[in-house]
This record gives sequence, structure tokens and C-alpha cells, in this order.
Amino acid sequence: MNPLAEELNAVLADTSALRLLSDMGRRMYFPRGILSQSAEANEKAYRFNATIGMAYEHGQPMMLDALRKELPGLTPAEAVAYAPTGGVAALRTAWKESLYHKNPSLQGKEISLPVVVPGLTAAVSYICDMFVEPGDTVIVPDLHWPNYRLIVEERKMAAGLTYPIFAEGGYNIAALLEGVRQAGARRGKAILILNFPNNPTGYSLTLAEAARIQDGLLRIAEEGTDILVIADDAYFGLQYEEGLLRESMFARLAGLHPNILAVKADGPTKEDYVWGFRVGFVTFGGAGLTASHYDALAKKLMGVIRSSVSSSSGLSQHLLLKALRADGYARQKEAYRAVLESRYRAMRKALAGMQLPRGLVALPFNSGYFMSFLCEGFSAEALRKRLLDSYGIGTVSLMDRYLRVAFSSVEEEHIQELCEIIAKTAAELAG
Repeated sequence: MNPLAEELNAVLADTSALRLLSDMGRRMYFPRGILSQSAEANEKAYRFNATIGMAYEHGQPMMLDALRKELPGLTPAEAVAYAPTGGVAALRTAWKESLYHKNPSLQGKEISLPVVVPGLTAAVSYICDMFVEPGDTVIVPDLHWPNYRLIVEERKMAAGLTYPIFAEGGYNIAALLEGVRQAGARRGKAILILNFPNNPTGYSLTLAEAARIQDGLLRIAEEGTDILVIADDAYFGLQYEEGLLRESMFARLAGLHPNILAVKADGPTKEDYVWGFRVGFVTFGGAGLTASHYDALAKKLMGVIRSSVSSSSGLSQHLLLKALRADGYARQKEAYRAVLESRYRAMRKALAGMQLPRGLVALPFNSGYFMSFLCEGFSAEALRKRLLDSYGIGTVSLMDRYLRVAFSSVEEEHIQELCEIIAKTAAELAG
């Protein structure tokens, strides 16, 4: 094992973070090579800086005029230069500040400085690189983002342990906690992903449900199980009903117990309506972890980044930073959120005003971009194809039992018609 990895592991000794690390996570480190020498040169090289592989002209990175005219608000350093492996420092600080603002339960808790990764997919994938290995199980609901399966089962060759997402009209907390107990009994550790609002169902926890999950995980941790909780907050802040948890479960779990390590995967993708920016953040939170512990975890994550994409897009990071600092930023976000909520309300109104055919069941939803139907007695894939071929309507079928509908991408005035056509077509298939 590289001595630098051993140093980081020594820093993490006697913490759940070290016990939870995969073999790859234990071996990972951030090299003291070109990048660290370039960073030192940036501070001290006052005559010539001949370290990093970029071409300069008059003290700025070279930039084609064809690009310069399209990006007049950015300097060449902001537009085309490499970003640091961990991300633009000012953006990392601004995002951390925003986490405290958006998550009241974080007040008084120490968390890491977020590390920038190339999107939410990379965030989940890199976290799994650090903590998941063959023989582990990762606990997710049966209705989950399909990319989890590619990451967990194919890339990491671990097992996905699923449970029915709903029970008695709400979230199936008993099944979730039972999965954690089972994993803990087998391996002494448990890994779970919490995704709210959920993709594909559009469901967010009620405050009571969030409290039950928090209390249940605390009891299991007190019994000696190390628990890694990955909070996938891709659709953060898009709750549309009262009584729902409007902050991340990360905020509830960071600092809860020394045996619980919470990791937040989030970013501006949906929060700031910049789907193609490919910028995400990974933030660590755990009881008893110090700045030294967080620095060690960040360096391991930066090793994963360095060994895969080297760094995330500097252009996207600087654009996002300017947006966060812009006058009217919060007002503009709220305006788009209101549009999405109106489409959600239209979806609920349309479904409430019609008799769904036998076998087509609307699953609980209260937030996010999506809602889903359970298809009983007929194929969800057949429904998807008929909607597409006969009516030019695109939807997504999952496991041939569920049909996901993204109300986020349909204009409000068309949602009633959309629901009527789905119901009519399902009735034809159900016979």
C-alpha cells in the first residue's frame, strides 16, 4: 500500500469511516506530484511558472477568439483553465454555506468542505468506489434510479438489497430498517441509499417518517453496526405539500452517532436547472469526526477523481459560482419551482377527477419531477409502446410493472389530456 494511503488511514483510525472503507478506499490517496507542486508554484513562483500543462499568453491561458466572443463574462482562467481536482475553492465554500442555509438541522454540526465531482452520477459512483466492494450489500427500495444497479452490481460487483418502497400508503420504514439489520448481521456494516424526492415515484418523507428512520438507524448503530448512509439529493427542495421533510436526511444523520457516516451527493443539476453542467458535490458528516478526518476523506476522494477524470469542468464551476452570487438568484429559482409545483398540482387534480381503469394504480407522490403508475394485469412496456406509437407520448416503463411519468417536462395545460390518454390506453390493454 502506498505510504500516502497509509498516512490517511492512520488519520482515520478508530472511526467508522475507516471501518466502512472498501479495499479500494483504503488504498486511495491524493498524490504529491504534479498538481501539488503546481499549487505550490502558484503561490511562490513570481518569475516563471513552468509546472502545469497549459499554454499561457500575457499571464492568462490561451483562449480562441471563437470561444472568447461566446463567453464575454468570463476570464480565460475561468473559461478554459483546469480546475483544481477538488473543485474551485470559492465554489466549494459557497456550496458549504448554502448547505447550512438549506438544512436547519446542520446548525452546530461540523461537516466536510464539499468536493466537486462531474455530476450526481459520478458522486454516487465515487462514493461507492470508496466504500463498496464485492460481498457488500447496498440497500435501496425496489423503485429506484436504475443507474444504482449499474454502479452497485456491475461496477462494484456488490449486491443490491431491495425492499418494497411503500406500505400502508406511506414509506416502508420497517422493511428499510430490517434490511439494515440484516446487512449488519452479515458484515458488521450496512450501506443504504436514501433518495428524496424519489426517482421514479416523486415521493418525499413526511416529518414523522424521517424521525422514524433517524431513530431506527440510531438504535441499530448503538447496537454496534457501522452504517454508511448515502443521501442522493438530486431533486433537493422540490417538496409540494405541507408536513414533508424539506431538508436532506444527511442533516438529520450527520453527527447522530459515531457509527454512522453520512455522505451527501447533491449539486445544481435540478436545484439550479443546469442539467448539462455536470457538476456535483460530495460532503461527509459524522459524529466525532474532526477537520483532519474530513481532510483525509477528501484526499481519498480526490484520488478517485484524479485517477478517473482528473478534475471537473472549470467552466461550469465558474458559471455556477457567478449564478450563486447573482442578484435575483433565489427569486429566479423560486419562479421555476413554482412552475413545477403548478404542474404537480395539475397532475394531482387530473388524477383525482377521473376513474382510473382496473389495474392502473397511481403510486403515492408529493414532490420532485415524477409520479409512477403500477400496472397490474398488463405490461407497462406494452403501455409505454402504445402511448408512443399511437399518440406520440413518451413515458418510461420500469420492470414491466411501473410506468414513470415526468410531469416536470409537460406544460400545465396539457397534463389533463396526458392523464386521460394514459388511462384510456391502459383500459384498452387491461381489457
